[in-house]
Amino acid sequence: MLGINDPGIILGYLLSVVGLIACVVYGALNWNKGMETSTDEIQRDLDWEEKDEHLKEEI
Repeated sequence: MLGINDPGIILGYLLSVVGLIACVVYGALNWNKGMETSTDEIQRDLDWEEKDEHLKEEI
């Protein structure tokens, strides 16, 4: 196979291809998933940002 006689080199190529396939599958499954799923988390982040802006204005 490609003139390579060492099993370690073949294993390296094989693991590279398997890693590539695993990354593609993982990316396809998690393509549009957001980090925040509940409205409570989103509202908490918005409240935090408003407080942060208010504190920056006070400084």
